[in-house]
Amino acid sequence: MRGVSLHKEYLPEPLPSEPLELVAAWLAEATREHVQPNPNAMVLATADQHGQPSARVVLCKEIRPQPGYLSFFTNYESRKGTELAANPYAAAVMHWDKLRRQVRIEGPVVPASAAESDAYFASRAWQSRVGAWASQQSMAVPSRAAMSAAVDRTARRLGVPSPMESADDAADPGVPIARPAHWGGYHLWAQSVELWVEGAARLHDRARWTRVLEPGASGFTAGSWSAIRLQP
Repeated sequence: MRGVSLHKEYLPEPLPSEPLELVAAWLAEATREHVQPNPNAMVLATADQHGQPSARVVLCKEIRPQPGYLSFFTNYESRKGTELAANPYAAAVMHWDKLRRQVRIEGPVVPASAAESDAYFASRAWQSRVGAWASQQSMAVPSRAAMSAAVDRTARRLGVPSPMESADDAADPGVPIARPAHWGGYHLWAQSVELWVEGAARLHDRARWTRVLEPGASGFTAGSWSAIRLQP
């Protein structure tokens, strides 16, 4: 018979006034402890103009506790990109089984600046940069062979070896590959944050923070957080 969990971690008491500081610390610990292959993986949920939801896993590339958003990057013409264009709100979940913690973040989404998107794109492996040019993400393709051929054509056009024929650790050919206009970053501004810690007998520790966001010149102006504990 399965025993009762002896996990004894709780959320701070009193609750911290800035929840994203704790989220950033949790992510740093998950990364440091190698708790899973991609500790920054998060489920991102969006909805189209009719309210039809969809969800997928993306990578959280940065958490900015001040002013209060997280960043991710993708193809602007993908399903999530077109949904965010029509309905610029999202929800994200990060869950770390080994640490017995979960984070939920909800709020409006705005595109990152071109400079930020350029800088991150330049940091990616050259194979991934070729792939961003070659893939019309979320669009239909007749076969895997057709996708491979598109990658090969793109590589020739860019003047680099084909990623389909290169090892993952192949040296960067040193050819500049600019960011395509259809690819870049987003900022998910935290309007609500919910933190969860697994508890014994399913009596988990939960709390939610909310704040008001007012549209501003470079995103939003945020009010102070209000925090409450939630029953499990």
